[in-house]
Amino acid sequence: MAEQENSTENLAASTQDAMPATTFDIRKIYLKDASVESPNSPDIFLTNNNQPEVKIDASIKAAKLEQEDYYEVSLGVTVTSSMAEQTAFLVEVHQAGVFHIVGIPLEDMPLALEIACPNVLLPFAREAISDLVGKAGFPQLILSPINFESLYQQKVQQRQQQQETAEPAAH
Repeated sequence: MAEQENSTENLAASTQDAMPATTFDIRKIYLKDASVESPNSPDIFLTNNNQPEVKIDASIKAAKLEQEDYYEVSLGVTVTSSMAEQTAFLVEVHQAGVFHIVGIPLEDMPLALEIACPNVLLPFAREAISDLVGKAGFPQLILSPINFESLYQQKVQQRQQQQETAEPAAH
């Protein structure tokens, strides 16, 4: 009986050794860069158009750091608002984080870096953008959720289309 328990324990231990534990830790979140421009102030404040046009662009940059299993991910968000065909404001924020990621298969790493990490960073970017817009003298702007999974899928599809169009030219 003791032999059976011992062999079960050994099997469990060897299974744990074979599969590394998955770790996804946030080590640091920081504002890497921020800027706000209001090129048409103070005249823009006198415009009676209360329906500004708002355009939002997002980008993600990920880099492996020198320390093993550490990555920096930067979420760039640019918000441009126009009123009466004039730029009311332009806010750009680069919210970044250092993440310790272990045990995720290499083929799944883009999902962590381009979906999970930006989802962690977005609330911080949203807060920074809201603060900057308010300090520029405009009504509070609350950034809507961003579907990073959809953005990632679009990026993968674009890459596949580029490869398909490049392959016939190579033959």
